[in-house]
Amino acid sequence: MKIKNKRREFLKTACAPVVFSMFGVSILEACSSGDDDDYGSKSTVVNNSSSYQNQQRSVSIDLNDSSFSAISEIGGWMNYSAEGMLLLRISESEIRAYSNSCPHQGANNQWSYNNSVFTCGRHNNSFSDDCSNTTMTCYSSSIDGNTLTVTL
Repeated sequence: MKIKNKRREFLKTACAPVVFSMFGVSILEACSSGDDDDYGSKSTVVNNSSSYQNQQRSVSIDLNDSSFSAISEIGGWMNYSAEGMLLLRISESEIRAYSNSCPHQGANNQWSYNNSVFTCGRHNNSFSDDCSNTTMTCYSSSIDGNTLTVTL
């Protein structure tokens, strides 16, 4: 009888962690706060007198700042991780901006660029730099003097 009670106590304490370890991790991930996801749009929802309005956010970049010297030449690119974007100099008057979150696995700091293709270093998938023919998120951008404005 004593052995039976010890077995019962063991099963009560051991079964919950086993079941939780089998199913709990995916449940916790599915219910995460989202603070670490970094997959979505960087737009803001604002309450505007009982209706909601989606407002886009713009980022202005001083191209004279030495932090952006990598995109001073045509073909230059950089991962501007502070704002979650890749920047690519196409011409004197065009810099393309993309989300730096990989469409496949969400990696954002493992990029390389060569021959008009961004490659994610996490899994080696490649993505075209042509905004009309890529699964990467492309942002609207414009250059006015030495200021690049990107609308997220």
